[in-house]
Amino acid sequence: MSLVIVGSLALDSISTKAGSVKDALGGSAFYASIAASYFHQASIVGVVGDDYPPAGIELLRKHGVNLDGLETVSGKTFRWSGKYEDWNQADTLNTELNVFADFNPTLPPAYRNCRNLLLGNIHPSLQLQVLEQVESYDCVACDTMNYWITGEHEALSKVIRKMDVVFMNEEEVCQYTGCDNIFKAGKEILDMGVKLIVIKRGEYGSVCISDDYMVFMAAYPIEDVVDPTGAGDCFAGGFMGYLASRPKPDKQDIRNAALTGTVTAALNVSDFSVNGIANLDKQTIDAKIKQLKEWTS
Repeated sequence: MSLVIVGSLALDSISTKAGSVKDALGGSAFYASIAASYFHQASIVGVVGDDYPPAGIELLRKHGVNLDGLETVSGKTFRWSGKYEDWNQADTLNTELNVFADFNPTLPPAYRNCRNLLLGNIHPSLQLQVLEQVESYDCVACDTMNYWITGEHEALSKVIRKMDVVFMNEEEVCQYTGCDNIFKAGKEILDMGVKLIVIKRGEYGSVCISDDYMVFMAAYPIEDVVDPTGAGDCFAGGFMGYLASRPKPDKQDIRNAALTGTVTAALNVSDFSVNGIANLDKQTIDAKIKQLKEWTS
């Protein structure tokens, strides 16, 4: 398996300035695998309840996502509800872990020798549990959030020390390191043994920092934002999907991965749930990537 994505599958109820949805398809692994699928086949590891909509499974299959690691158990699917007063910050109204509370990520044998592994935004102890099952890989990446930085700092640090690529937004990387400068914060992450820290900056784009270079990427302009939920997951999914398609990634590949993640994230926020990226054709995405590349050359 070339790209394995581990994370949550959820039903989200979301309210924004553009409207609202109830029990919409969501979750870190769901968003990331759909985004990645346009560039490389993804294999998913997650759990849903027996109330999970068949449309969600059908959409994953439509995108060629391998579902051998997706477990369906008796009970309700993980649910999250939130409201956006500010596009950059969701106010959580309710969280129901349901079957996700007992999630025990188990990699099928075929997943254990994967070239690329993306650990979505889940509890660091679960991320470590997955790492213990992987027999070999070329590149392993993780995403996280301020909740784990605050409550599980030690466990998260154990995860980060095992990573090749770490995704954080600028608030998270500063919070984790205690630095008020993203470049100093990024250097501290690299000093932990990480090869690349990818700092997401929302409407200001992103910066990828390694020991040898930096790649700055502008955001793709979206005039009418509808729902920011899952944007970071789509960025990571698109980024890792592109990297998985490259035999031996170099600096140019990292720049192209950042272009890819930026465009998939931008398309995602143009509609609720995954509707912004669910039914695209590859030519449309490639055209926008080419456009952003020309703008940033």
